[in-house]
Amino acid sequence: MNKPVHTKELSQADIVQQERNDKVVTLTLNAPERRNSLSEEMMAALQNALDGLAQDDDVRIIIIAANGPVFCAGHDLKQITARRQDADRGRAYFTVLLEQCARLMQTIVDHPKPIIAQVHSMATAAGCQMVASCDLAVAANSARFCTPGTSIGLFCSTPMVALSRNVSRKDAMEMLLTADPIDAEKAQKIGLVNRVVADDQLAQATLELAQHIASQSGQSIKFGKEAFYRQLELPLEQAYAYASAVMTENMLARDAEEGIGAFIDKRAPQWEGD
Repeated sequence: MNKPVHTKELSQADIVQQERNDKVVTLTLNAPERRNSLSEEMMAALQNALDGLAQDDDVRIIIIAANGPVFCAGHDLKQITARRQDADRGRAYFTVLLEQCARLMQTIVDHPKPIIAQVHSMATAAGCQMVASCDLAVAANSARFCTPGTSIGLFCSTPMVALSRNVSRKDAMEMLLTADPIDAEKAQKIGLVNRVVADDQLAQATLELAQHIASQSGQSIKFGKEAFYRQLELPLEQAYAYASAVMTENMLARDAEEGIGAFIDKRAPQWEGD
């Protein structure tokens, strides 16, 4: 872990650090003294990093990790409280802040690259929302997940959007109503995370999963990720019509021709960009 420094002294590149490992980029939240909360600055830095990587053809997959004792504590409550002194008691500010957060979460879902959350400890409120928004999540045994809004008089309505799209309604409601944290094993059982590993194996296990995905056809993954989320919102008949149209376009793409040809010829495929 890098030595923590105060957020006010950090540039965007410091608040969200980037590390490349071949076709995998790890974005590390680096405001540990503020529990990696999704402050205005943190969300802006993460948004800019994701926007930039969307255009980078050398990147196949992204990992979101964090430095310090907490993965992400949700919104910065001190930042929110300070704006209650505004003439409108913070209404305009809260509206803009939540729009910024919603845009970030939708960017994760809509991003052309798969995104994996690497969770080493507590992911709370909007931090849990970010884990749920990622395509995949790998958690350490020590990780915990919580939507604690009811304990402070603020129902986690926006985290609810991502949470309810990943776990069953009753599991989501239990988390939202009780404000109780769940452990990594329970998070995997209800579908919030994919894998649970020993704490000292988390980074390596996440990287290995990312590298395995990065070895597949980036072209087909781009087709597939977008289609996956779009078809979920459609009635069955429309979902099949949409998916069939997507698959037709995918079949005409260069990587599909190469991949099928390689399978028939019993050789390793050479994907576009490799």
